[in-house]
Amino acid sequence: QVQLVESGGGSVQTGDSLRLSCAISPPTSTRYTMGWFRQTPGKEREFTAALSWDAGKTYYADSVKDRFTMFRDNVKNITYLQIINLKPEDTAVYYCTAARWASHSDYKAPRTWNSWGQGTQVTVSS
Repeated sequence: QVQLVESGGGSVQTGDSLRLSCAISPPTSTRYTMGWFRQTPGKEREFTAALSWDAGKTYYADSVKDRFTMFRDNVKNITYLQIINLKPEDTAVYYCTAARWASHSDYKAPRTWNSWGQGTQVTVSS
């Protein structure tokens, strides 16, 4: 099982941008589908984005699709989530996740993913 380590979170102002990173360790040739979820206290983990191994398929939650961009560097084994025009409602812990499946009808459900990072906090103030 791979380990996922997120970075790039922080405290920002409304309208700022952030790039979150997720490093896969150890380096692997396994073709993982990667995803990003977020969670606030007392709420369920919420899907935001997913990207197939070859970057041929990208999925976004409707609430973020105009501001979130997910991409990956398979040579470096790093996945990124670029967020622009941050809003206070984006405040959450952001989790990177990986799955061995190439596609899944229930990809928005946390239970369908195999590995999780420890999360990185994003706080957006108005």
